[in-house]
Formats: sequence, C-alpha cells, structure tokens
Amino acid sequence: MIMIWNMGLIIFLISFLLIMISFTISKKTYMDREKASPFECGFDPKSSARLPFSLHFFLIAVIFLIFDVEITLLIPLILSLKTTKIFSYMFVSLFFLFILLVGLYHEWNQGALNWAL
Repeated sequence: MIMIWNMGLIIFLISFLLIMISFTISKKTYMDREKASPFECGFDPKSSARLPFSLHFFLIAVIFLIFDVEITLLIPLILSLKTTKIFSYMFVSLFFLFILLVGLYHEWNQGALNWAL
C-alpha cells in the first residue's frame, strides 16, 4: 500500500514539475496591442474574426455521430449470426434496435431533428 502511495506521489510531483516548467517557458507578453490584435492588411478589422456557429447544426452533427457509431455496432451482430442461436441473436438485435428507436423517438419528440426553428 505504501508503494502505491509513493508511486502516486512521484507521478504527481513529476507532472506538477512538468506543468510548472511549461508555464515558465511559454510565458508570453500581452503588452503590445498591435501584436495581440488580428491582422487585416495593416488596418484594424471591421468585424469580429469569429463567425457565428449554428448550435442546431452542431446538435444534428452530434446526433449523427451517435447513431453512426451505433450502426457500426450492428455490424458484428450480422457477423455473429453464424455462431449464435437464433433466439438469442434475435433477442439481442431486437433489443438493440429498440434502444435505437427509443433514442430516435426521444430526439424527434424533443425537436432536435427539426431544421426550421
């Protein structure tokens, strides 16, 4: 138990030391206003450098990724059809598809799939 504490302390000290060294080395000065401002052909920028990002598009992308990963989880179910019993295969696959459909219904019910706001 003492060895675990010692190793944890050593790991903590090494990581703390590396963090402090990186903060010391990477100090930047923010004194110069010109260097801190964005550059636009030698003139002050007319608008913000950041463009607005649609939160609704981000939510649709996250939902797509979640369902895409779940579909990739269905592929091993198809490959395992040869080695499993048909009853257990049907139970697992129908249960998984049921969970997917419940998630899709929930997202649809919450209005996350509507493009027009």
